[in-house]
Amino acid sequence: MINIGEETEQIEFKKSTGELKEGIISIASILNKHGSGTLYFGVKNNGDVLGQEASDKTLRSVSQAIQNHIVPAIYPVIDKVTYEDGKTAIVVEFHGDQQPYTAYNVPRIRVADEDIVMDQEMYAEMLLIRGGDKYAWESRVSKYTVQDINFRDFKSYLDKAKKVGRISFESDDPEVVLNKLELVADDGIHLLNAGAVLFCDCSETDVQMAKFATDVKATFTDIRREDKGSIIGMSKICEQYIVDAMDWKADIIGFERVETPEIPVEAIREAVINSYGHRVYNNNQNNEIDVFKDRIEIHTTGGFPKGHTPEEYLDGNKKPIRRNRRITGVLYYSKDMETFATGLKRIKDLCDEAGCKVEFRTEKDDFVVAFYRNLRDSWNDIVTSSAKDGVKSDVNLGNTTKKLPRNYQETTKTTAEKIKEIMQENPVASAAQIAVKVGISVNGVQYHIKKMKASGEIERVGSDRGGHWKVNN
Repeated sequence: MINIGEETEQIEFKKSTGELKEGIISIASILNKHGSGTLYFGVKNNGDVLGQEASDKTLRSVSQAIQNHIVPAIYPVIDKVTYEDGKTAIVVEFHGDQQPYTAYNVPRIRVADEDIVMDQEMYAEMLLIRGGDKYAWESRVSKYTVQDINFRDFKSYLDKAKKVGRISFESDDPEVVLNKLELVADDGIHLLNAGAVLFCDCSETDVQMAKFATDVKATFTDIRREDKGSIIGMSKICEQYIVDAMDWKADIIGFERVETPEIPVEAIREAVINSYGHRVYNNNQNNEIDVFKDRIEIHTTGGFPKGHTPEEYLDGNKKPIRRNRRITGVLYYSKDMETFATGLKRIKDLCDEAGCKVEFRTEKDDFVVAFYRNLRDSWNDIVTSSAKDGVKSDVNLGNTTKKLPRNYQETTKTTAEKIKEIMQENPVASAAQIAVKVGISVNGVQYHIKKMKASGEIERVGSDRGGHWKVNN
């Protein structure tokens, strides 16, 4: 007997069109979770092909049932496939981006290979997303005007957006810029809520930050609230709080002292700005940063999109679900956020390179990014490797306050760019020396070197032991 595999969250098997109603329910459930999928009639749930009568009349009846019982309407591709043993199955390939879908007037969501009735909160959130700007909080008119913006934060944003090349118009006039970014209400005076939280000192961006004496919320050693601010300004305050709380490794290379954080600062920045880009702003809850002895957590109020898990987004290929389309769109122009649902992947990649454990956790009302403070052992490994190369390294596990410049986000370089700079300054630098300066593991450096050699960005001239690096671009 032919077997075509297992059921998944996007593939459903039905033994025959006698289970047509159940199949239609599965289509709607899969659409609500993934936006596309495939349904087979004539296949057992273990993947064995039983065969199915597949005349033109049968195909039409499947098509008509889908049209009559799934709302909003979809237009699937319905065909038949004949396998080597001569048995035929009906294959329904479908996709749609108008979630939530109902089948027989009931909304459901796919969980593993089951179709679960959707709760009211999830259904309401999907309806809000489908309704788009018309119903979204960020598109409502605020009490703020252009005169209320924080001009320092506005200029910081605009300078960066122009530097990265995603804003090309010349004007620096806030009224002109905010109109072009579609953040001004129809009256030409007031800002939309999106513009207000991005650039004005609003209470909707509040955050609570605390340091605890142990690994649990028992005794805190510091607590701080920021009740008002713009997303641009508040994200920098949050970054700085975490940077101040971290341990740093100090290395002496020649006469230069190089400090490396236990958590990649770029990963922290990504998590912080995402917490503001995807936050629910009208639930009277604040974002939260918790610093424990063993980890640092960044909490986003509003939780993860209903019916989805962080793991779905770690390969960078999942279709984005944007809770705040205007806010994330504006942050895209400054390259603070991308619109391709790649934020979690970037955080994980940065942490993997540095050897820092990171965890993504969903709670009832929060989404949590937890960075674990576990780099002491790997730091000691780098120290040992560096000593063999004649590099003096001092692991300083005391807390080191490292003030980020106001324009930190504008000066951030990628790991690959940092490695190329070091190679240009010192063409004979070893992987261990580069690891110390960049602040990642030796394996992480070798990973980037392999990628850059393959792309032609760098090349090795001479032998591994006696040669040197050449940076091509």
